[in-house]
Amino acid sequence: MPAITVDDVLVLPRLPRLDESTRYRPVRRLSTAPSGYEGEGFPVRRAFAGVPMHELDPFIHLDQMGEVDYAPGEPKGTPWHPHRGFETVTYMIDGIMDHQDTLGGGGTITDGDTQWMTAGSGLLHIEAPPEHVVVSGGLFHGLQLWVNLPRVAKMKPPRYQDIRGKESALLTTPDGGALIRVVTGEIAGHRGPGSTHTPITIAHVTVQPGAELSLPWRADFNALVYVLAGRGTVGTDRRRFHTGQLAVHGPGDALRVTANGTQDSNSPTLELYVMGGQPIREPVAHHGPFVMNTRDELIQAFEDFQAGRLGVIPVERLPHSAGQGDRP
Repeated sequence: MPAITVDDVLVLPRLPRLDESTRYRPVRRLSTAPSGYEGEGFPVRRAFAGVPMHELDPFIHLDQMGEVDYAPGEPKGTPWHPHRGFETVTYMIDGIMDHQDTLGGGGTITDGDTQWMTAGSGLLHIEAPPEHVVVSGGLFHGLQLWVNLPRVAKMKPPRYQDIRGKESALLTTPDGGALIRVVTGEIAGHRGPGSTHTPITIAHVTVQPGAELSLPWRADFNALVYVLAGRGTVGTDRRRFHTGQLAVHGPGDALRVTANGTQDSNSPTLELYVMGGQPIREPVAHHGPFVMNTRDELIQAFEDFQAGRLGVIPVERLPHSAGQGDRP
């Protein structure tokens, strides 16, 4: 799980030491992601399954894609599918993914890169490994997070941000026991490169065995901590959690996570995807690839898609674009 790392974390800026008056957030819910398959058949963990929508707001959906080591000919992607009314944030930890859409956009993301697509008023797109990866096989591991848009932004024109991993803000804890990569938002005055409609913070954190992370967090944001790999405890009551589990936090000013002193051989560190944002607190009508405010808006989105108003699949397609189905 390389993503972005540094040879010596002690050269990085450090989080402040939190004083005794800090209100650490309690863990409100600890859930385990069920496994399934997406697109043309790649394995995923549904990280938000079973969590009430109001506890996730402003987030809608999170898939952990992989981790899987493909043999030659096995790598898979998604077929062409529509989106409207929200943003997809695709973070590649290992492997390579190409993107193409009906507005002429496209690009490639690889280790530590983020592709941020604001679907807005709608478009069709496809995500697939490049042909040379299909031929050779290899490791594939990433995340796709869906971020809701407020009513006033749901029908804005689509836009893209390709965030290279090296652009992430990097910092560490006072003792150097963790590496924090800020993709968007701000942690302790260190701001990531992503630009958002809804105020949010996203970070990928690596915690060394036995190390403790005390992470300051905006009091007006919700707080979600998903375990990508490894084992540890979360909260001041030290609830155990491990790969594929999500900790939903209550109110407070900071998060506390500790990595187990001994980790599994295939997961030498505790890897976390930390998310939080300012709740939108608007009605959510979500079905398939559309996230709107009302049922009538959902019906209109499906009608627009069927009428071709969200775009027409170009003649020149990415490899492995045949097939039917949408992301959930």
